[in-house]
Amino acid sequence: MSALRVLFEDNHCLVVDKPAGLLTQAPAGVPSLEAEARAYLKEKYGKAGNVYLGIPHRLDRPVSGVLLFAKSSKSAARLAEQFRERGVHKVYWGLVEGVPAPAEGQWRDWLRKLKDEARTVQSQPEEEVAKEAVLRYRVLRELDAGALVEFVLETGRMHQIRLQASLRGHPLWGDQDYGATRKFGPTTESKRDRIIALHARRLTFLHPIRYDPVIVEAPLPPHWEVVNLPT
Repeated sequence: MSALRVLFEDNHCLVVDKPAGLLTQAPAGVPSLEAEARAYLKEKYGKAGNVYLGIPHRLDRPVSGVLLFAKSSKSAARLAEQFRERGVHKVYWGLVEGVPAPAEGQWRDWLRKLKDEARTVQSQPEEEVAKEAVLRYRVLRELDAGALVEFVLETGRMHQIRLQASLRGHPLWGDQDYGATRKFGPTTESKRDRIIALHARRLTFLHPIRYDPVIVEAPLPPHWEVVNLPT
């Protein structure tokens, strides 16, 4: 059976624990979480043909944690609508350089994606391509080299947590694209394979058929244990 780490599964949803460094989705032949999930379903249920798998949201390659797939087109459409309407509650944990002050609050910025680049920068509200980014944060624990912070997204912009934390002088450990000086995770030769200290800790959504709340948590990956964090 596949090594896929399944956190929740029924006839309509599959929620897994994405490892950092793995793409959510990729072309055929390139390792991805989608390919692992398809292989898992194919093997578990003995499916001979193609396996349907809807992807209502994604996590960046260097990020770990809870990721939701849909096992039918009806579920995929309903879950995608929840994400579009901001009906999904997303909680992330991050290790940042320094300690944000005050210990809890809200960050609000205007961001824009750079054309032809996988990067986001701060923008001005009057710019046509600018999008507002809002999150709430709370310092969970102060550490010798920074802090463990909980982030709750109110909007879902590209690299939102990564950039908003960096703008305030608190880049995520290992996130050299946004100014981090502290390394994180296993040493790697390739920049593409680097991981960052950002973990999708909890996802709360309405079940696409029953409409009751589903809450799924992902444990912290092994490489976080060096700082003795709570599980």
